[in-house]
Amino acid sequence: MRPPEAPDLDAGILPPADFLRLHVLTKRAEFLRAARAARRGTTGMLVQALMRPEGEAPGEIRVGFTCSKKVGNAVARNRAKRRLREAARAILPTDGRPGWDYVLIGRHEATAARPFEALKGDLRYALRKLHNSAGTQVK
Repeated sequence: MRPPEAPDLDAGILPPADFLRLHVLTKRAEFLRAARAARRGTTGMLVQALMRPEGEAPGEIRVGFTCSKKVGNAVARNRAKRRLREAARAILPTDGRPGWDYVLIGRHEATAARPFEALKGDLRYALRKLHNSAGTQVK
């Protein structure tokens, strides 16, 4: 079986959802830069979104996950982050935009307890609002 051909991103054609790979933010500076960008709160999470400067990994969707100690002990925080990761894997390839960084922040009791379909709906709603708002300029 042959691997899929790389799509022509310069032609304005979006690749199929299974081709886009999410890259995980790991550096504190990346999280801090996203924290200065646009944000949208939902029942299950807070989403921060930042369009990266031109030429900086243009075809990638990058995402980070975080939960503070307010979410609970380590078990509760890890469960909330696992749920956020799965929601991001399901939604960002189709609703996210290449060239953007997203940070998903878990909420106390809500992220772990919310039904998974509702959590995915929260992410879709937040992305739609963030992409349509005028405050998502490059910072």
